[in-house]
Amino acid sequence: MPQPADLSRQQGSAHPIPSEGPDGGIPSEGRAIEPAIEPASRRDAESAADPAADPDEPAASPPRDGATAGPRRSLIVLLAVSCGLTVANLYYAQPLLSELRHTFGISSVTAGSLVTATQLGYALGLVLLVPLGDVLEKRRLATVLLALTVGALIVSGLAPDFPVLALASLVSGTTLVVTQILVPFAADLAPDETRGRVVGQVMSGLLTGILLSRTFGSLLAGATNWRVVYLTSAVLMTVLTLVLRTALPRRAPAQAAASLTYGALLRSTARMLKVHPALRRRALYQAAMFGAFSVFWTTISFVLTAAPFHYAQWQVGLFALAGAGGALVAPLAGRWADRGLVRPMTAAAFVVAALAFGLAAAGRHHILALGAAAIVLDMAVQTTLVLGQQVVYQLDGRARARLNSAYMATFFLGGAIGSQAGSYAYHAGGWTVAAAFGAALPVLALLLWATERRRA
Repeated sequence: MPQPADLSRQQGSAHPIPSEGPDGGIPSEGRAIEPAIEPASRRDAESAADPAADPDEPAASPPRDGATAGPRRSLIVLLAVSCGLTVANLYYAQPLLSELRHTFGISSVTAGSLVTATQLGYALGLVLLVPLGDVLEKRRLATVLLALTVGALIVSGLAPDFPVLALASLVSGTTLVVTQILVPFAADLAPDETRGRVVGQVMSGLLTGILLSRTFGSLLAGATNWRVVYLTSAVLMTVLTLVLRTALPRRAPAQAAASLTYGALLRSTARMLKVHPALRRRALYQAAMFGAFSVFWTTISFVLTAAPFHYAQWQVGLFALAGAGGALVAPLAGRWADRGLVRPMTAAAFVVAALAFGLAAAGRHHILALGAAAIVLDMAVQTTLVLGQQVVYQLDGRARARLNSAYMATFFLGGAIGSQAGSYAYHAGGWTVAAAFGAALPVLALLLWATERRRA
């Protein structure tokens, strides 16, 4: 005798019983929850009546290209490389802070504000620009933002003084959110059962770009000067803009979403945080983790250029290669998310991040200990980032740009705070105080994680 589940499948039922997972967005078995299908005529009528009334119920997006097989491997690689090259611009300044301090005659705290300005610009772009991915054609939006980035990088490379450099960095940080147009683009193209893996692969490119940017910036600055770093990146971004303009498929927005005014779009983005508890939690988790990440990488150049190391700029760049090993965990984190291991692996990442700072503090005078701490910390941060994206992207497949905007803006704000607070902590008490502050952030996230209520 067939079981009820079999009868449901035989009768074409589109109403599976949802089982909310511990994060509020992932089922306990790690499978995506499909929304119930309602008559298209009624849904379209409701959307037309008030398209801004409920941002969680916009009209269905157009069918995905290759919804069954998923995106082509070459397109995934292109998206991963594009994200890596683009996001690297956010971090070129971190290993250059000591050189910038001497060039402009500024303090370590003032030099650290350059990283803060870039990350604040990125958070601003996440709020004001990324939601446009739900209402504008994505390829055109991406290429326009990249063109603006090229202009800001040229100004950075030619900056006559520090305020001009900081302002240009703020502008480039704002336009560099093109990466957060491309990552949801990859999620849109992927079928539900492999979305975590595809997003993990694209994120591995993005995170590799974050980590290798420090090495590239340090080595190039050591061979030439810091201005060449920005001007070289401007050339790379020009080439990337032309390639993406040619290779990316066109992705028209859903009709109801496209009808939203800009003000309604921003209000609906803010409402995402109100109506999705899982989004709030994952954003706060990642704000703490990215804050810890920024504390480490903003202050480590001060450690390595001082006693007992006295490293040159190119040696600081080689140290940054240690963190690149952490990018290998991103595809694994995507698979863990697909298998329903979001909650336990999130807690494990918090613990590992706190222990990494303990190792960094204890190994203050040992380069191997600092290198190991960098690898472990980056692996933990990348794990929570990919797990969080898997949770967030399943909340509403028709509003991923707005969900991503709220998620990323929150945690990049945490990164900006971490950069500046880390600089103050290092200035006040050296590496030990900075490491203690960095360790406290994932511990706070773990305490918040412990308040989650598990549901059957």
